[in-house]
Amino acid sequence: MSDLPLEVTCGETKRRLDAGEELVLLDCREESEFAIGVIDGATLLPMSGIQARVGELDPHRDTPVVVYCHHGMRSAQVANWLRSQGFTAAQSMAGGIDQWAVEIDPGVPRY
Repeated sequence: MSDLPLEVTCGETKRRLDAGEELVLLDCREESEFAIGVIDGATLLPMSGIQARVGELDPHRDTPVVVYCHHGMRSAQVANWLRSQGFTAAQSMAGGIDQWAVEIDPGVPRY
């Protein structure tokens, strides 16, 4: 398993993105939530379909994956599951897109 903590803060995620670090920003919310607002550069892969579609992430198996949802509950489950599938650098963004809207980008709609 990974030595990385399961959760990463919104601020740390933003810092890593701004620094140009290679990472996959994975939105595990449903399409209807994604339509409300999204973090730039994120890929939608809903939790409800991740088991069937995990193969889409295979090219990124050795890349850090930061998963987010609305508040951080689903993303923690997805990050944990991804780790069990060999994505050892998977992390959940604590507080989800709601916290991101508060701390980082107030232009992202809250719901």
